[in-house]
Amino acid sequence: MIARFRVAVSRHAAPALWLAVGLAACGKQDAPVEVVANASPALQLVTSGLDLPLLVTAPPSDSARLFVVEQSGRIRVVRHDTLVGVPFLDLSTAISCCGERGLLGLAFHSQYATNGFFFVSYTNPAGDTRVLRYHVSADPERATATAADTVLSQAQPFSNHNGGNLAFGPDGYLYFGLGDGGSGGDPLGNGQNTATLLGKLLRIDVSSMPYTVPATNPFVGQAGVRPEIWAVGLRNPWRFSFDRLTGALYIADVGQSAREEIDVEAAGAGGRNYGWSTMEGMICYVAGCSTAGLTLPVHDYTHSDGCSVTGGYVYRGTRVPALAGLYLYSDYCSGWVRSFAWLNGTASDHRDWPSLAPGGNISSFGEDARGELYVVQYTPGAVFRIVPAVTVP
Repeated sequence: MIARFRVAVSRHAAPALWLAVGLAACGKQDAPVEVVANASPALQLVTSGLDLPLLVTAPPSDSARLFVVEQSGRIRVVRHDTLVGVPFLDLSTAISCCGERGLLGLAFHSQYATNGFFFVSYTNPAGDTRVLRYHVSADPERATATAADTVLSQAQPFSNHNGGNLAFGPDGYLYFGLGDGGSGGDPLGNGQNTATLLGKLLRIDVSSMPYTVPATNPFVGQAGVRPEIWAVGLRNPWRFSFDRLTGALYIADVGQSAREEIDVEAAGAGGRNYGWSTMEGMICYVAGCSTAGLTLPVHDYTHSDGCSVTGGYVYRGTRVPALAGLYLYSDYCSGWVRSFAWLNGTASDHRDWPSLAPGGNISSFGEDARGELYVVQYTPGAVFRIVPAVTVP
């Protein structure tokens, strides 16, 4: 009997590629394949056996490799879906781990192809935040581990709420998210204290060392305000990303005990105050609070639906048109994957994607050089690619 496969792909995918997928699934050379456009999304395992993965990313022009951040201190390379045995960089002896500490962030310079610079963030053995600049070696899968420049240092009063995400914006500047310093309820008032970097999103120019502050940062020249600050009032941003088409900035901010929130701002719209610890999501955290001067989230949800938001990306790839323009996010505790579209300042078209939920513990999403998206599962330690569904009737 001749097997028949129904392979659902996007109209942009190479038919020969997905035909091969279908044939490989049954080992038959002559299996008829039905190609269906606008397929629903599914997960495809890229690699497993990772140690507490927190992020997957890629340099802007590298379509052959993915780089996976392991909280325990290593950056691993996945070349053409094969995990390379030797780490790209091993910082396990330079960090403190784990809980909310560890190797937390990685960003490749927007000009990485020519300058070879990449940036990492971690908590050092004392538990304080460090951002460092490294350089790739002559081998594209090995960093020069012995030479690094310290970009930024920040003392951490408690062991949690370290933030740690790094990303280059469409403006070429490096953005860095810091939590409020930890404990519970922001006891030091860092979220609304503009004299500290804690509880903020920062924007700095790393085109030379030491970094400089862009003259267009929103608080430059204001007395008592750190000029690196781009946005105020964050509890523990995990994670933030830029829409590669519009430049809009999406920030998922982990809540205290009641609500999780997602903030969105148009490209270049810095200077926002997202409310913590005056507010938690769309409700007052401080009794009788005023929302004057605050920017409310575009979406929040209660702890009856989860406990810790995991921010994702707006899908701008080509393989799964069903996701086009949608922002994907998750909750670490509940494990669901959902999306919304941000249009005219409003979050709408809310959807649930059961086929993209690998079974909980989603610590991050990822985006490759082509704009395709990935789901990172903290335990048992795996990375999945979002692909069109392949079904066998």
